[in-house]
Amino acid sequence: MEKKYQRIEKEDSAVYEALIGEEQREADGLELIPSENYVSQAVREALGSVLTNKYSEGYPGARYYGGQEFTDAVERLAIERACALFGAKFANVQPLSGAPANLAMYFGLLTPGDTVLGMDLSHGGHLTHGHPVTEITKVFKFIRYKMKNVETGEIDYDELRETALREKPKIILAGFSAYSRELAYEKFVEIAREVGAITVADMAHIAGLIAGKAVRNPFDAGFDVITTTTHKTLRGPRGGMILVRENEAFIKKINKAVFPGLQGGPHMNNIAAKAVCFHEAQEPSFAQYTQQILKNAKAMETVFREKNVRMIGGGTSNHLILADVFGSLGVSGKEAQTVLDEVGITVNMNAIADDVRKPLDPSGIRFGTPAMTTRGFKEEASKKVAEIMLDTLKHRHNENRKKELRKEVQDLCRSHPVPDSFV
Repeated sequence: MEKKYQRIEKEDSAVYEALIGEEQREADGLELIPSENYVSQAVREALGSVLTNKYSEGYPGARYYGGQEFTDAVERLAIERACALFGAKFANVQPLSGAPANLAMYFGLLTPGDTVLGMDLSHGGHLTHGHPVTEITKVFKFIRYKMKNVETGEIDYDELRETALREKPKIILAGFSAYSRELAYEKFVEIAREVGAITVADMAHIAGLIAGKAVRNPFDAGFDVITTTTHKTLRGPRGGMILVRENEAFIKKINKAVFPGLQGGPHMNNIAAKAVCFHEAQEPSFAQYTQQILKNAKAMETVFREKNVRMIGGGTSNHLILADVFGSLGVSGKEAQTVLDEVGITVNMNAIADDVRKPLDPSGIRFGTPAMTTRGFKEEASKKVAEIMLDTLKHRHNENRKKELRKEVQDLCRSHPVPDSFV
């Protein structure tokens, strides 16, 4: 087998050591952060391709630089494949990530001072949905809705409607980063039509599940716009995308907001990698993969329920679980993250709904199954991982036991290597 990174090793030993170290970490440990995944060798080749050399300001057929024959072909491919995957009429594949995609959507569809109604961060939403620390709140007014029942995950749709009737938002935003249930998309659409709002779904976390038809597509319920990342469950390069179901006026405004409004030249190597990942997601095996993500998450849920660990929302209907480890086990989210890292399991500390602890040392941990499912984990192995997690937290002060658990994680990783190809 050809040695990896030979040129980097020769020219920049410091970067080479970091790359080799990360490869080893990923091979020997389990990635359970629900926003992380492994990409195929084909996606990585596209990211490292000659397209990184090319400036392509503008859009296919309307660039500001010459020499665009092949960049136009790649971007058109990415757009066509994205629209086919998600049932959209229009797509912009140039956003550099999820946050820039949301910014472009806001600036394209809103006027400064307009109101957006989105999910509260503490109840599962995302920073870009209007958290006060973000710069976008200086431009638009953000108001928030929450869960009605933290133990079941039910959104308070009555309060959402009352807030919408009172505040008259221009956009009603559905979407999340730490919410483990499905949303009632029809209710969002019904309320939005009552107040004349645009419906936007931020599907960054579950885009792959939608593409694989493992969960419902907001477009089927009548949503106007979807914003998303292209990594996470979609298993592509780190990037963003905006999809419009059918309104041509919306995509024209969004295109202007992306370029020249917020970005300059698109990263064509990244767009090529997006096109590759969309092709991979069209394969029948991808639908099977997304179904397995859900099965594995349910298997982990079973173990946590049997051990009486509280899960926000009562469990999961998607790829992630948010567990109240402080309330159930007496260990903070920060300590749990650190201890699990020591045995080779990567999760992220996360605030829970109405958390009494601080954001940098919260009560919860968030974990999910996209990356481990890519490695071929099925239900029984997923249960084993959940058991190791709880065993680690229980014996977090026992160095000998943690060494034993680290060995169990390594054995699981060796029996489930990261694949190079998904097709």
